[in-house]
Amino acid sequence: MDDRIRASDADRDHIAARLREHFAAGRLTPDELDERISAALNAKTHGELRQLMADLPEPAPLSAQLHAGPPLWVAHRRPRILPVLGLLLVAAVVFHGGPWIFFGFFQIMLVFWLLSRLGGLVFAGRHHHHHRDSA
Repeated sequence: MDDRIRASDADRDHIAARLREHFAAGRLTPDELDERISAALNAKTHGELRQLMADLPEPAPLSAQLHAGPPLWVAHRRPRILPVLGLLLVAAVVFHGGPWIFFGFFQIMLVFWLLSRLGGLVFAGRHHHHHRDSA
């Protein structure tokens, strides 16, 4: 494309988004990001926009992104154990005929929940105390 062709708002927005991606990757400092985004939003031609991106790498082709694995922001999936436990609980109640298994399971979960809440409160108290002392 000819560098003298005027840039559209969409072109300027696209370059600003790519600059933010490079900032997130650690290639630009906050000051450089502010300076380049201001220049991108004020750019008149494609040449001015291309100059802002000259020292930054191009995005990887789609085929390379597909083989690189999931992006870092995608959570790793863990095995789903809760549905399996639910099925086992239902099977135990149905086949053994006793709702007592359900109540035992509920009691165990309640104790686990209470202990986790208590542990969270203790951790939060220590964390708050540590920050208060260091200030």
